[in-house]
Amino acid sequence: MSVTDTTKNLEALSFTLTAEFGAGVERVWQLWEDPRQLERWWGPPTWPATFERFDFEPGGKASYYMTGPEGEKAGGWWRFTAIQAPNRLEFDDGFADDNGDPVEAMGTTHATVTLEDAGGRTRMVIVSTFESEEQMEQMVQMGMEEGMKEAVGQIDAILAEHANA
Repeated sequence: MSVTDTTKNLEALSFTLTAEFGAGVERVWQLWEDPRQLERWWGPPTWPATFERFDFEPGGKASYYMTGPEGEKAGGWWRFTAIQAPNRLEFDDGFADDNGDPVEAMGTTHATVTLEDAGGRTRMVIVSTFESEEQMEQMVQMGMEEGMKEAVGQIDAILAEHANA
């Protein structure tokens, strides 16, 4: 599996996922900048994502929903805060209601994604920072760690398709 490490740091209110892929940085970056490719891995296999809006620029917004095994839908939103192609992406992330509006009670998470060359491979580090210990614990209890591992674990297959095309 491509995920090499996950770390929860309660003092820093952060969760870090590190993964490595057998593809160049530019190719892995495409998995973030293209919503159709992002849909293929954002969310665990049993909760695939559908992006309805994707304005990939600083200040831009994305809205999506994940569809569960029973057809239930869970909405989410992103606000891009920094984009430095192809090495760094930052965005605020939160839950959305049925209208796509932020669910304030769930708080906002800030994600920082870095991609770096690792001898022809790409090391991807995703750091999620939480507003409070309570929010972090709630996300962990909801299965964030396992969900992110499963989601990122789908990337190798997408990269392999592209390499063989």
